Amino acid sequence: MIMRKSILLFLCLFCFAATSGCVYRASISQGNLIKQEDLDQAKVGMTKKQIRFLLGTPMIDDPFTRERWDYVYYLVVGRKDATQKRWISIFFEDSIVSEIRTGQELAPSL
Repeated sequence: MIMRKSILLFLCLFCFAATSGCVYRASISQGNLIKQEDLDQAKVGMTKKQIRFLLGTPMIDDPFTRERWDYVYYLVVGRKDATQKRWISIFFEDSIVSEIRTGQELAPSL
């Protein structure tokens, strides 16, 4: 009887130890997911309303720099580093697109 309880206790402890390192981490998606075909349609000379319709509301709409919108996106799967990263900045002059910057680098720690 004591041997059976000892074996059962050992098995319970072994199962607990084996599964304690297997904690599930959900994927984290942050920001604006922008399709390349939508970005290809954005052109210099478009209005803010046209850009908002095409790309959506910017993730960063800084009240101190009203002439710049930033669209940032990253996807982290489980415990890995970000598998997708994208940062797009759109600059305006008098509410008209003057420059579109793509391919900017996000922090490597993401």
